[in-house]
Formats: sequence, C-alpha cells, structure tokens
Amino acid sequence: MAAPLRVGMLNDMADGPPGPVDIERWLRLCVDELTAAGRLDREVEFVHAFGLGLPGGTAAAVERAYAELVAKDALLIVGPAIGDNALVATLLAERSRTPTLNWAGSERARGEYMFHLQVGSHEDESLLLARHLAGLGARRIAVAYDRSPIGRRHLKFLQDEADILGQRIVATAGLSPLAEDAQRETDELIEARPEAVLYLGLGLATPALARALTARSWAGPRAMNTAGIRGYHGDYAAVVDGWAYVDMHSDGNRTLAELRERLDLRPSAALTAAKGYDLGRLVAEGLARAPELTREGVREGLEQVKWLAAAEGREGTLLGFGVHDRGALHGRYLVMRQWQAGVSVEVEEG
Repeated sequence: MAAPLRVGMLNDMADGPPGPVDIERWLRLCVDELTAAGRLDREVEFVHAFGLGLPGGTAAAVERAYAELVAKDALLIVGPAIGDNALVATLLAERSRTPTLNWAGSERARGEYMFHLQVGSHEDESLLLARHLAGLGARRIAVAYDRSPIGRRHLKFLQDEADILGQRIVATAGLSPLAEDAQRETDELIEARPEAVLYLGLGLATPALARALTARSWAGPRAMNTAGIRGYHGDYAAVVDGWAYVDMHSDGNRTLAELRERLDLRPSAALTAAKGYDLGRLVAEGLARAPELTREGVREGLEQVKWLAAAEGREGTLLGFGVHDRGALHGRYLVMRQWQAGVSVEVEEG
C-alpha cells in the first residue's frame, strides 16, 4: 500500500489537544470527494501541531509547532488562523520551502510558498466599513482599535478610505487585544461627539467596549470588522446586539446553499461550512493537481486551482490561485451583516 500524503494542521489557538479541530472535518470531506472521483489515489493523513500564538501566547510557540510539522514530513501545512501568527509562519514557509495555506486576514501573509484563504481582510474590511457608514450618513467616526498589527493595519486602511469619502476620524483609542475594561477609552471616544463608533481588531476586547457604550446610553451606529463572527459562539451576540459587522457568507450564495441542503446544516453553521468547505477544496485540489507528490509539486498544484465557485462571499465569488496570485478569493467575498436578537442578518448594500 502506498504511503499516505501528509497534511499538517497548525493550530495557533490552543497549546494542546483537543483544541478547535472542527476544520479537519471539512478537509476530510473534500479529500474524500476527490478520492471517490478517482482524482486522489492514496490516503491523506492529517497530522497536528499546537502552538498558542499571539495575542494570548507567543510567536515562538507558532515557530515550534511549524517546525514540528515540517519534521513530520507534511507536504502541505494548513494554518495559522490568526493574522499576527500568519505573518510569523510566512517567513517559516519561505525558509523551509513548504507550501502553506493560512486562513487569516492579512494579505501580507503571502509569499512563494505561503498561500492565503482570506477569512476577512485587514486591508479590505475597513473599506467596506467606511462605505457602509457613509451610506448611513455618518461622517464623524470614532474608532477603538487593538494595539496590535491587526488593529493598526485596519486603522490605516480605514483612514485612507475615510479621506476619499470625506469622512473624519474624530477620535481613536487603542485597546489591549485582551482588554476586559474600556470605560476610559469609551469616554474619550464619546467626548468627540461621533456619529458612529467602529471597533477594529481581533474581537476579544469588543465586549468591554460594547458594555461601556451601553452603560453610557450611546445609541448611534456601531460596527466592527470580522471580529463580529465571534457572535456565533457563547453570549457574544447578545453583548453586541445591534452592531453591524463584516462576515464571510451570504444568504444568496448558491454554492453554500447547496452545501447546507446536502449536509442538512442549520443556518448558524453557515459561516463554518463556507470557510471550511472552501479551505478543504483548496487542500484537496492542490494535492490532486500536483504534478509530483513533493512539496514543490504541491506548490505548483495549488497554483493550478482556478475558478472554483466559492461558498464564501456573495454569489459569483471565485476561488483559486495563480503563479503570482496567492489570495484565494476573488470578487465580493466580504458581506455586511448585523446581530439582531442573537441572529445574524444580512445587510443590503446601498
């Protein structure tokens, strides 16, 4: 029997098992689909490494987990999921010449060997948010942002787009990415008399900001980046009720609708299904299209993935790479939604 193809799973959100391993379900689904179609002729084995990365852990933990997967002979590594850690792993992918597919938000986490499925975007989300607020008539914006590469990157692109749209950022307040209290920062933002408040960052500090705004009876438009997808878990949605946010799935996406019907998935599972299925197809197609079963071959195989209908984004979003193209999603892959009474509701553009 032929030796299995090894795919490494780099988990940067836990320091050991079990950790969040649901993503493997989707990779296995897509691998099995291509195996059944005769396009993969040997077993695919998933091997895991854990390293709690930034902001709660360290970059060194990510480096150790990545090295572990390289040593385990992974042909392809999947992860990290957090933008700060994807930047760390990009250098490692180039150094080890190991094709790697991160599913974070930074377009800087790309290279010859680092491929990127955009689960959000530090660069594109702020443009969508600025335009969303402009559509509401908000010209004076106050911004709370994480003091991290993620938060600062979002803020830069927000400022650039606000200048174009004639909006003014009247106040900014930097937060620790792990902040549990934001009363002082919230006072600073409100004192500037904004017409809207934005949060930009990883999302762990958003509840502190949301509670402080509620305590001060501030009822203007509130929005955040893809940090809002945390509302699918726990009581987060209740805390940020009424907030608009950037998501990755649309109710009108036919690929996602067909997947949900086939697997009988509830509406609250739509985001997980969309990103998981897109990530799984990229992995499976990269392996199936590899001209040789080496790391160089898998890198070339990923480059040959073209024009798949994405489950993420609005209808018509495409999935694929190219020789100098490392961003998987093409088209309107970001979607404005809003938390209303615990339910994510799509917001019509325009």
